[in-house]
Amino acid sequence: MNPYLDDDLRALGEHARRYATERVAPGFLERDRTRVLDRSLVREMGAMGFIAPELPEAFGGQGLGCLAAGVIHEEIARADLSLSYVNLLASLNAQILAEHGRPEVVGPLLRRLVAGEALVAIALTEPRGGSDAANLQLRVERIGEHYVINGEKTSISAADQADAVVVFGRTGAPDSGARGVTALLVPTDAPGLTRSRFDCHGQRAIGRGSLFFDDVRVPVDHRLGDEGQGFVQVMQGFDFSRALIGLQVLAVARVAMEETWAWVVERQAFGQPLSAFQGVTHPLAEFETQVEAARLLCLQALWLKDRGLPHAAEAAMCKWWGPKLAYDVIHQCLLLHGHGGYDRGPMEQRLRDVLGFQIGDGTAQIMKTIVARTRAGRKAVPA
Repeated sequence: MNPYLDDDLRALGEHARRYATERVAPGFLERDRTRVLDRSLVREMGAMGFIAPELPEAFGGQGLGCLAAGVIHEEIARADLSLSYVNLLASLNAQILAEHGRPEVVGPLLRRLVAGEALVAIALTEPRGGSDAANLQLRVERIGEHYVINGEKTSISAADQADAVVVFGRTGAPDSGARGVTALLVPTDAPGLTRSRFDCHGQRAIGRGSLFFDDVRVPVDHRLGDEGQGFVQVMQGFDFSRALIGLQVLAVARVAMEETWAWVVERQAFGQPLSAFQGVTHPLAEFETQVEAARLLCLQALWLKDRGLPHAAEAAMCKWWGPKLAYDVIHQCLLLHGHGGYDRGPMEQRLRDVLGFQIGDGTAQIMKTIVARTRAGRKAVPA
């Protein structure tokens, strides 16, 4: 019995799993090979109510809460982590837009987002570094009733596929730190905005790339939050996405373990199934224990968020522990599958896909600093 999931949430998870098994899983190897995100599947997920279900009904959502989003998110990730990035980006950006955008500007986009008809990226990282996110160089200047943007963002998920981007840039003095950062909603068809795509190790269907801004103009009413306060106000939403990422990667680890348990029972060596050897089963048993604990931590973080309770430390724990644990689990599962696991196929793709989350969306070192600050106080852990 899971203390965080009631009968309705369990039923929702089973519904999402059936869909993911029948519709998402069959094409995940092909999407990795072609690097093409199937937008028809995204629209299907929207029609099923699987995208940003926590969003208020006024914006096209269902108001189901963050736990509901997490339950759906992990089931899509079981089938294809790269496609589940759609759910991750939608929940993160929908929250930012709904809380900090002007309803007349963000409302139509949010309804398209929930319906699976639009994809919104988030542009924070710059070429000079990603972890020092408050020290941005992309320049945003207000001229009359427009903001003019110049600079580059890099390692942006869905950079070449998104219909709009939440962009963080500097409106304050170069040394103004987090207090000089402003967030803007920028349509990707805006004149002066160009994009590129990387050849990444994993998560190839969603992809990553760079955004280049050359005198890109957006109306002032596209600002999200107050001028100079974008980083402080908007970054609070990342606690939500960090818990979702934990569930996302652990879902991949869980399905890898399910397949591996079946494999070690079936595979024979020295006249016995592999499961007869403790050197095989004990590492899997240890990982089962850790994955179960990590998943409960992620669900707890979402449970706290649904109740408006502090959860920054818990979310940071999910983000640093989940990706590392998932990678270690899948690595062990791949080894137990022998040459069959090492060959191009589900196991090696899963290993490539989860690795990226040890880099993007906040490194383990940054997450551990967040945990330390919540326990010891910011003055005691200044950097």
